[in-house]
Amino acid sequence: MQVKVIFGEENLTEDVPEDYTIKELLKKLGIPSETVVVKKNEAIVIEEELIQEGDTLEIIKVIFGG
Repeated sequence: MQVKVIFGEENLTEDVPEDYTIKELLKKLGIPSETVVVKKNEAIVIEEELIQEGDTLEIIKVIFGG
């Protein structure tokens, strides 16, 4: 199945299998889950959330510092 992934300036279309989680997608893309927040169809979700056909996922980098 295909999902749209927005990461910074990049707009990607990724093929993922059924019952794939946000965490598995982040690992596939080489993005540490501790450094980002993910929005699925405009709502913030946890990394165990399942991805569905046609979802739009926006990966947002979290800024650390003080």
